[in-house]
Amino acid sequence: MRSKPAALKSFAANLLLWSFFVGGLAASSASGAVLDGTQKDIATYAGIAVSLLAGSQIARKPKIKAFLSTRPVLWFLFLFNGGVAGVSYLTMDGAKGIMAAAGMGLVSLGAAGGLVTGRRKRAAGALRASA
Repeated sequence: MRSKPAALKSFAANLLLWSFFVGGLAASSASGAVLDGTQKDIATYAGIAVSLLAGSQIARKPKIKAFLSTRPVLWFLFLFNGGVAGVSYLTMDGAKGIMAAAGMGLVSLGAAGGLVTGRRKRAAGALRASA
């Protein structure tokens, strides 16, 4: 069991990390309603960078990592992001549509890789159990 100062420190670190993640998402998506021109672009790209960095740190936590690697979550990520990639490509014009489709397609392919890897691990485990 952890001491109270250690638990408080962990809670504060998690709260700060999640705040950066949500703040980055908000800055990247809502900056157009408040800012114009170059300021909007800077806020959008800075928000994307902050949310990506914070999100990658959050995804390394053991509980989150275990949740993200479950089959239902991987299937959801695969199907949802694949669908969004297809719709983005068909409905958005030019480079924006291609980039959105490519980004969502990469997430979908990553989830598919996780599904294939999990299947191989289960098959290898079943082989060892029967031997």
